[in-house]
Amino acid sequence: MANELEELQGPNIDFERIKKIDSEGIEYWEARELLAVLGYDRWENAEEVIGRAAVACINSGQDVDNHFRKVTKKVKIGSNAARTVNDYKLSRYGCYLVAQNGDSKKPQIALAQTYFAIQTRKQEITDQLPEAEKRLFIRGEVSTQNKKLFKTAQGVGVTNFGRFNDAGYKGLYGSSLSEVEKTKGIKKGELLDRANATELAANLFRITQTDEKIITDNISG
Repeated sequence: MANELEELQGPNIDFERIKKIDSEGIEYWEARELLAVLGYDRWENAEEVIGRAAVACINSGQDVDNHFRKVTKKVKIGSNAARTVNDYKLSRYGCYLVAQNGDSKKPQIALAQTYFAIQTRKQEITDQLPEAEKRLFIRGEVSTQNKKLFKTAQGVGVTNFGRFNDAGYKGLYGSSLSEVEKTKGIKKGELLDRANATELAANLFRITQTDEKIITDNISG
């Protein structure tokens, strides 16, 4: 199963790039932005897809308000002018349902359906892995995403990677890396190699969210 996980890649159609995080740390996607990525240039057509997806959500026994929250926002229509438009805050499950109920003739929708199918399969396989294999898989993901994060950080002007890396550990553990190692009684550089699957997953979340934050907020320096 671990080998199958490594083979499952698939397109992400910029899905993760347009993800947002609210003040409570909950991820969401704006429907207008998502549907544009999925090839819909008219909001009226997009709303039809959202309507079908919301019905599917209800039929699956889920609370539709948890996955399709209607909101309003201001958009610019000219110099110093704006108007109020409707939008939706979608959960990851809500995005999945939108993709499943979209026009599969659109290449973007087909890509999105493939993406979600792969992500679902990855989760199914991960859930079935023995603890030792699950830990090794997540450890590999941590290494891969760490390299991606450092590349992103380098691209926006970070030069002191020791300080940058330590800030991440302080955010997760409330202490510097050296302090965490001291508390756990482990040698320097052994934290991730000794962490269990749950702790590694927390670090993976820390790393990917930092990368997303840098990109989404256009942080530099």
